[in-house]
Amino acid sequence: MLKNKLVSIVLILLAAITLLGVVALFVILNFAGDNNEHAEPTIDEILEQSVETDEITTNLLSNDFIRIKFRIQTDSEDAKEELAKRTFQVRNILIQELSSMKAADFKGKEKLIELESMLKMRLNEIMQEGTIEKVYITDFVLQ
Repeated sequence: MLKNKLVSIVLILLAAITLLGVVALFVILNFAGDNNEHAEPTIDEILEQSVETDEITTNLLSNDFIRIKFRIQTDSEDAKEELAKRTFQVRNILIQELSSMKAADFKGKEKLIELESMLKMRLNEIMQEGTIEKVYITDFVLQ
């Protein structure tokens, strides 16, 4: 009778340890995966998921003109494809926003960062398959 109790206790302990190990493995694998999802994308991923605009030349509100080019980073390959199809809408938004600005609106780092943020917001309004993650100014001449 003592042996049966001892065997039962050992089996219960083994089952508990196994169950604890399975739960620990599940938690580690699930939470370790979340850290990778929020990691910054590599440069190769950024290039694969971004679209470069043609050079845009337009008049400004202050009677100056600007030549500017952007690289627009999306969150997925599907979003990149959608953005590429919406080229005419993207150019329209860029021209509308740029033509309503003055030359002083391009002076300084903070002003350019504000422009990138505002364009990101406006472009996200037309997106259906994903989102715009970042807008980069890649070429810029103000005359």
